[in-house]
Amino acid sequence: MKITHARLRQWVDECAALCQPDTIHWCDGSEQEYRWLVQEMLDSGALVPLSQEIHPGCYLHRSHPNDVARVENRTFICSRREEDAGPTNNWMAPDEAKSLLTALFSGCMQGRMMYVVPYLMGPADSPFARVGIEITDSAYVAASMRVMTRMGDIALRQLGEAGSFVPGLHSVGELDPERRYICHFPEERLIWSYGSGYGGNALLGKKTFALRIASAIARDEGWMAEHMLILELSDPAGEKTYFAAAFPSACGKTNLAMLVSPLEEQGYTVRTVGDDIAWMHIGDDGRLWAVNPEAGFFGVVPGTSRQTNPNAMATMQANTIFTNVAVSDDGIPWWEGKDEPPPTPLTDWKGRRPWSGEEPAAHPNSRFTAPAAQCPSISSHWEDVQGVPISGIIFGGRRAHVMPLVVEAFDWRHGVFLGATMASETTAAATGASGVLRRDPMAMLPFCGYHMGDYFSYWLKMGKRLTNPPCLFHVNWFRKDEDGRYLWPGFGENVRALIWMRERIAGRGQATPTPIGLVPAPDALLLEGLDLAPDALRELLTVDAAEWRTEANDIERHFARFGDHLPQALADELTSLRVRLATAK
Repeated sequence: MKITHARLRQWVDECAALCQPDTIHWCDGSEQEYRWLVQEMLDSGALVPLSQEIHPGCYLHRSHPNDVARVENRTFICSRREEDAGPTNNWMAPDEAKSLLTALFSGCMQGRMMYVVPYLMGPADSPFARVGIEITDSAYVAASMRVMTRMGDIALRQLGEAGSFVPGLHSVGELDPERRYICHFPEERLIWSYGSGYGGNALLGKKTFALRIASAIARDEGWMAEHMLILELSDPAGEKTYFAAAFPSACGKTNLAMLVSPLEEQGYTVRTVGDDIAWMHIGDDGRLWAVNPEAGFFGVVPGTSRQTNPNAMATMQANTIFTNVAVSDDGIPWWEGKDEPPPTPLTDWKGRRPWSGEEPAAHPNSRFTAPAAQCPSISSHWEDVQGVPISGIIFGGRRAHVMPLVVEAFDWRHGVFLGATMASETTAAATGASGVLRRDPMAMLPFCGYHMGDYFSYWLKMGKRLTNPPCLFHVNWFRKDEDGRYLWPGFGENVRALIWMRERIAGRGQATPTPIGLVPAPDALLLEGLDLAPDALRELLTVDAAEWRTEANDIERHFARFGDHLPQALADELTSLRVRLATAK
């Protein structure tokens, strides 16, 4: 396709002059081009072929051992004012960042090919879709972007001759952790990423554009860019209810998005609209309408099995790029938590054979990149240009205690309070310690492109604009008993909590008031066919006032981080919580 967009051509020329590649390739997104990219990586050793008989179109990529996750400490919001980045983001002055990265990018693509990757976030022809252009020296990035986005000519057609786009410049550099920077310039809608080839740092359509930059765009334009799955729940009458749900990475988000309902014979089915990101706009009917801006899944593999997520297992059976999993001699990928025991011999994610067993065979944050269209549970509405109407928003985290199985907010403001205070045990999806409890408001702590106190204010503002707002809930599938055993079976059985939420939305479900919100009445959950002890259910729905008084103190410390940017409404919600707890048993 002839490039007629003057600013785009100018920007590509500027990047080429800076990075000095040997050659430039404009990606068209075709199947022929994808096969060529794969062959280039097979020839260079960047990809390892898997069994094409059992896993057709599947390959293994091994990233450098120092480049296996998002690097939050090397990720920066380069707003003009430091205050606008807020206390939860790393800030760097735009001029300083550009000076530093210009030196790193200078000549960095000598001897390499520069790939120009036009991509579309959102369904084609959707009024909510946005165009990005990523320039990269990584064939792995170019191939992955074809899976994760609508890449190539389709994006250039949507861009036209004068449309706006989000530019992103990326180079793997020399993979030096001390020379690794992922920089976002929210006022300029610009991304520069250097020194990493890992997806979360290098696939610039994902967290960088779709959340960090898009959250700033959304704030300015009156919509929402959220770290949320989107699912469709159908009831026996065929009525569909759509939920958006926010969970920190590796806390069951993909499992919920692809849930296989054990109650399908009764008419309760779940279909997938998106597993990670939701762009939500207010419709003419006063409701939130959500599109999934992505075209693929970049999911965590360990723990995925036919028991935990059969739809994910089917999705990754073909046409998938695996990253940092182990592999058998006959080309079968393996990871901890897979249905089958590890084959012998096994090559681990670092390429060591045989696997010694002293370290995980697959990296705990190993991934699969696969087209969403081949997911068995994908909704027929997942590419609707207007999106789907959201009736419920769910917040969730991994808590061994304190939080009940499911709780409904009293109203929108209280729901924002639940989202702003949600906490979870950290996982391997980002570098740093695992198992540490941290507050992760709306699961956006690493992804909000501006001051999170202002982000809370924006949520409250959106609630006032919605004439037909969704109900807000919080869930916790991970509560444990005194012996450390999970009280709730989770996985497909989570549909039972969704059904109660759907009933609440419809005005029918029964609930019991507690100091923290509304929990299901004793007989309100559909438990038919579930082997759950009465004591377990009671514990799952218990709100312990003493535990919550301690929790309230921790919330106060959490809120203190945001200083005078914390909305007074949330401080008032904390006061109201304490008043309710004071009279609770």
